[in-house]
Amino acid sequence: MLRKALRGILAQRPVLPPSPGRIEAIDLARGFAIALMIVSHAVSGLLGIRQVPDWGMVPIHLLTKFSSSLFITVFGIALAVAFLPKCDSPDWPRRRLKLMLRGLQVLFWYKVLTVVEMMPLYAPEDILDTLLYQRFPIWVEILGFYAIALLWIPWVLPLWRRMPLWSRLASPLLVALLAGWLERHFGFWGIEPLKAILVEDPDHYTWGQLSRLPLVMVGLLIGEAVLRCYWQPAARRWLVLGLAGIGAALLMGFVAVSLPGLGEALVAVAWNVGKHPPELPFMLFSVGGALVILALCLLGGGTAAAWLKPITVVGSDALMAFIFHIVVIFLIFRFLLGYWQVFSYPQVLGFGLALVLATAGWISLTRWFRKYV
Repeated sequence: MLRKALRGILAQRPVLPPSPGRIEAIDLARGFAIALMIVSHAVSGLLGIRQVPDWGMVPIHLLTKFSSSLFITVFGIALAVAFLPKCDSPDWPRRRLKLMLRGLQVLFWYKVLTVVEMMPLYAPEDILDTLLYQRFPIWVEILGFYAIALLWIPWVLPLWRRMPLWSRLASPLLVALLAGWLERHFGFWGIEPLKAILVEDPDHYTWGQLSRLPLVMVGLLIGEAVLRCYWQPAARRWLVLGLAGIGAALLMGFVAVSLPGLGEALVAVAWNVGKHPPELPFMLFSVGGALVILALCLLGGGTAAAWLKPITVVGSDALMAFIFHIVVIFLIFRFLLGYWQVFSYPQVLGFGLALVLATAGWISLTRWFRKYV
């Protein structure tokens, strides 16, 4: 009987209740991801990673490695919460178009910010090559991932919703294995940019559509659970415990695969070893920490989001936050003011933390203008 019941659960297709309102805990989690990203970009953009002292690499810069996995996972959660329950509705084509137009908007800013990032560093012909996908930027490249993802993922969301639970649970692992095999064994007809965009390439700093898709899928699964559990205290506690437990298990897995050289492994992760293309130790550490942060945000809920209002505000408008901090770091401080390796590590670290607050202030100010002006 138990086996039959389990088989029935795994074969179920999701019946998702619509969200009764905005879930501020998701904004808070996204805000933490962006805040860690801003601090990392401030240090690398104004000082350079090679100038960071050992005590700055571990633990401070090490903790920023949670950012990318948390950001991409929350992207999947947001898709599930805001759009997945509506995939079968008559107005789904309109909502799908809205997502795709958002993708075009992100693509536009990706190209603009590519120019902003590269102006202090590269010749015009190098910038043009990057705009034409012959090479890739570094600090703004994650926007390129989101832009392309928003152009094709809306077409497969209805298929994801119709898939039985067992196939949704298996999909992240299967896609990860497929992406890893393609990255190692498939030549993509000698077109390096295509390989970099799809599964990443060691010679290019990119976020592969297939290699990072498992994190989006994990986010979709978590988003389904959030829709069912968030407004029920007992169910939310179980969800929080589950996410925290999985996150802790992944972190312990990182420790297990790193022994006996755990210290060297931590330094390697801080130096981005195994980030592009993704390798097991880096992903165990990054995803594990991301899930722990996500669990804490869901545990705190609206109360934590209110207490940490600046972080929540930053997470509530990710694109504006990204635009603002890149413009401040690269256009104003590095290009116009020439502040490259002028300040010490503690100073640029403090600047990064202040920039998080400034970003929250800018988003609040622009909202005030839109409301009253």
